[in-house]
Amino acid sequence: MMFPERFSNLPAYAFPRLRSLLDAHAPGGDVMHMTIGEPQHAFPDFVPTILAENIAGFAKYPPNDGSPELLDAISAWLNRRFDVAVPDAQIMTLNGTREGLYNALMALCPEQKNGKTPVVLIPNPFYQVYMVASIAVGAEPVFVPATRGTGFLPDYAGLPKEVLERVAVAYICTPSNPQGAVASRAYLEELVTLAERYDFQIFADECYSEIYRDAPPTGALTVARDLGADPERVVVFHSLSKRSNLPGLRSGFMAGGPQSIARARQLRAYAGAPLPLPLQRVAEAAWRDEAHVDASRALYQEKYTVADRVFAGLDGYLPPEAGFFLWLPVEDGEAAAMKAWTQTGVRVLPGAYLSKDTGANTPGKGYIRVAMVAPKDEMERGLIRLRDSLYE
Repeated sequence: MMFPERFSNLPAYAFPRLRSLLDAHAPGGDVMHMTIGEPQHAFPDFVPTILAENIAGFAKYPPNDGSPELLDAISAWLNRRFDVAVPDAQIMTLNGTREGLYNALMALCPEQKNGKTPVVLIPNPFYQVYMVASIAVGAEPVFVPATRGTGFLPDYAGLPKEVLERVAVAYICTPSNPQGAVASRAYLEELVTLAERYDFQIFADECYSEIYRDAPPTGALTVARDLGADPERVVVFHSLSKRSNLPGLRSGFMAGGPQSIARARQLRAYAGAPLPLPLQRVAEAAWRDEAHVDASRALYQEKYTVADRVFAGLDGYLPPEAGFFLWLPVEDGEAAAMKAWTQTGVRVLPGAYLSKDTGANTPGKGYIRVAMVAPKDEMERGLIRLRDSLYE
């Protein structure tokens, strides 16, 4: 059987790759998973009741782009949280934002940019769907280092003009996964201005926007509105997985300009998987409620304090501004992950597994990613075991 050549060099996905590395070795202690960003805080207590009340909805085909009530709840949340008025027609619900981050590029990336192969800009390290979507549409992915020297955000403005003239889409993750860096208003203003100058779209992955240490992160739609940018310039992606501790609900949304969302909806009519109606009712309630979000955020803020205490004095440790990952410096991430596993039973993710080796270096090679999703006391025990194994 013949497969498309452009998919022949896909890297092994991070977590199966990690399992193949570690599972051949016995753990050095009680197993503790600190790899996957799967929230373990309590989800909202209204979820079971709403599911039960709407169970008959499983007997119906659900609205493909989101029920009117769910779209209205999302629109109201965007207005409360980011002070932007987004009509329901400019929002599309998603079966998890990974679907949207992939299919948005399928729907919106042109076949050529200025007569040449389009470029898709990707921060390095990155969420792997960005790269695979770029390959799927026949674009050229350009990986831009997001290192300590750049504030763990990519310096897209520093790219050569000949590259920028071919850019069709730039992915940006803020707060960033894995480093927990937040794009400032000034950074986003520069990025939107750059996109206006070179006529490309920004795909802003803002899935961690509600988990932060101090101030709420600025949204890309807010900045684009304030600058008077083209309404099609920015598409944002949000999820209930992190915000509401509902990763299994598979509920998110994308929002942007009317033409962008219309094209995405057209593709989804053929290739998408709508959220079942009972789950849409749960999502509607979750977007309308902030109490559970505030409570969960407070727990993460306690975890930041624990992590800062455990790694106090560690050379190179930078407290995350947001999100729930630690990006810990090590000499070699893969070797550190193996050592942690065989000495302590703690599983962490080598940073190189989230990075592209561009020839000069691999930005994530000297790091491990540690998910702070377990209950606070359990998480603290895991962090202490990592510290004692890797840094003392």
